[in-house]
Amino acid sequence: MRFAFIAAKMAEFPITVLCRILEVSRAGFYASIGRPPPPRAVEDEKLAVLVREAHEKSRRTYGSPRVQAELADVHGVFVSRKRIIRLMQQQGLKARVRKRFKCTTNSNHDQPVAANLLDRNFEADRPNQKWVGDTTELVTGNGKLFLAVILDLFSKYVVGWSLSPVSSARSGCWRCDGRGWYSACRAMPSGRSAPSGPSSARSSC
Repeated sequence: MRFAFIAAKMAEFPITVLCRILEVSRAGFYASIGRPPPPRAVEDEKLAVLVREAHEKSRRTYGSPRVQAELADVHGVFVSRKRIIRLMQQQGLKARVRKRFKCTTNSNHDQPVAANLLDRNFEADRPNQKWVGDTTELVTGNGKLFLAVILDLFSKYVVGWSLSPVSSARSGCWRCDGRGWYSACRAMPSGRSAPSGPSSARSSC
């Protein structure tokens, strides 16, 4: 049906424009009417495959300049950037913009900060000698969640974790016997017991 429409309108509009609007290839149209496609249309079909391959290989992060360089370096194919742009547009290929790193650490506050008792010594001789913790932000389909985790440095087991829609040093597993963990690593006193096994119940301390 689309090829028939192009054949009816080819006297009024360029075949390239009609094929692009109707999302069909020129080679396919020429094949439907029994005429061999022009050499450039054949080249475009081959180039389109290489362009898509380079774009997919980059995890959809490459734009026309990098795709052009990829074709030249890997396949030895030298074409203009304008042609690359046209082939990408015809296939709906767009470069995915990487988000810039955003620092979420807030050091300008008047909250108490735990002493750095570990001093970057992350070796432990026995269980429950040293616990460390941290939080990370998770982006879900329903919004952001903040995951807080406490780890035993000897066993590498998670001894406490919590999910919360609010980033707070006093929420979830960061609250241990009423004392805040904040963002610093703290050495736990000997004699403290932790749940056994590779993971524990939610918000255990």
